[in-house]
Amino acid sequence: MVFSHPWLLWLLPLAVLPLLLQRAHAKHYSWVNMLPADPLSDLIGLLLKALAVLTLIFIILGLATPHTKAQSVERIGVGAQIALVLDRSASMDDPFSGSTDATGNTTVGETKSVAAARLITEFVKSRQQDMFGMITFSNSAMYVLPLSENKKAIIAAVQATSGNALFQTNIGSGLTSSAGLFNKIPDSGSRAVILVSDGAGRMDANTQQKIKDWFDRLHLSLYWIVLRQPDGLSIFDTTYKPVEDQPLPPEIELNEFFKTLKTPFKAYEAEDPKSLQLAMNDINNREKKPIKYFEKIPGRDYSNACFIIAALMISLLLGVKYLEVKTWH
Repeated sequence: MVFSHPWLLWLLPLAVLPLLLQRAHAKHYSWVNMLPADPLSDLIGLLLKALAVLTLIFIILGLATPHTKAQSVERIGVGAQIALVLDRSASMDDPFSGSTDATGNTTVGETKSVAAARLITEFVKSRQQDMFGMITFSNSAMYVLPLSENKKAIIAAVQATSGNALFQTNIGSGLTSSAGLFNKIPDSGSRAVILVSDGAGRMDANTQQKIKDWFDRLHLSLYWIVLRQPDGLSIFDTTYKPVEDQPLPPEIELNEFFKTLKTPFKAYEAEDPKSLQLAMNDINNREKKPIKYFEKIPGRDYSNACFIIAALMISLLLGVKYLEVKTWH
């Protein structure tokens, strides 16, 4: 048992006041020694004083707010530990979907960042027993949230990514930072990194080796969702031939690197919110494995119980006062 306001317990000595103070009578009598002793009345008087003492004790205890400590209970569920790695480069603010009406005008739909935030929010809400963490990246990685069961926090963080973006796409920094989220967290048996970007950047050999080592040591699966324009380059285009003496485009080069990881990897391409939804649904179906997780059970508050007991005792005292024999006039 702990108290939210333990300093109020210093008021407990005040509870003995009913034992020290004598009752003030409405009438005074010159001499009552000839009256016979009344042990029952003396006992009732003592009990009423004890009742008054207990009333004050429970009022002070209620004000101090007693409660039990929060506990963590191990559960077995279906889910995963998931790190969300979201691209915050300026191109994420480009329109993600659109259509042409009868007059030939193009109607602009959601931006990539807004569509991604909306669908990832739905994904998080549908995963009841998962732990989520979050990293965003542009020029460099930004640590947002550690792995946690707090769904409200992760949803708020995801929705905040639909704001203004920055330049460049430093995927290597985002991935290495995401691996760090799992470093001191017990392995639940199912771990995944979901990378959402609309492009790619080149990584040096040291960064690639670091990603390989960390993903292997921490047993991290990788899902890469590429948000691309309908006429953009496909990472699955096996017929693409670069210009002579030119390297592969960053997207294809990065996809080829991810294939060399020792842990599971799957890539998706999304050209509109519907295809992004299908990608998220596929990840949702894949990452459903038995995991161990800890459910936090809040402590029980006993302040209301103390006030209820004090109110009942006050009612008894008022009832006795009402039944008291009135002094004659």
